[in-house]
Amino acid sequence: MLQGTELVLLGKVVATHGIRGQLVVVSFSGEFSTILSLPAVLLKGPENRTESFEVERAAVHRNRVLLTLKGFTNINEVLHLVGREFFARRDQFPPLDEGEFYWCDLIGLSVTTDEGEPLGRIAEIIDTGSNDVYVVRGGDKEYLIPALEDIVVNVDLNKGIMTVSPPEGLLDL
Repeated sequence: MLQGTELVLLGKVVATHGIRGQLVVVSFSGEFSTILSLPAVLLKGPENRTESFEVERAAVHRNRVLLTLKGFTNINEVLHLVGREFFARRDQFPPLDEGEFYWCDLIGLSVTTDEGEPLGRIAEIIDTGSNDVYVVRGGDKEYLIPALEDIVVNVDLNKGIMTVSPPEGLLDL
């Protein structure tokens, strides 16, 4: 689980928009609410140098985020930011409802069955539209675990463990 000031890669600045210094950001997760709520962002540029910028305004436009940074009002002032990776501090993320989790907090969790059988760790998460699917890798095996309430029994971020109750045959696929 990520905490505090750890940086999370959220997207990339891919272009400018208009002449007033707006940036176009592509979200790597396809989710926008976190980006829209950020008071400040970090952009990693050449030589892995990271710069912090205050956000003046952010809005979704055509499945991307239009971002206006404080103090930038002209396209020429932001052209050098195109191509930079877009990060935020984990402690800036808005709180979630009970039972909801950020992907960055789930990646790396150990996964065990409700019978105590270790399956591996969450290596990636696939957004299928209807529900997420956790890709769990352990040893030479890979399991696809649907993120459904009756399968995911418990998530303990403090202990770094997800407990699942897989239906018969799921682990044989």
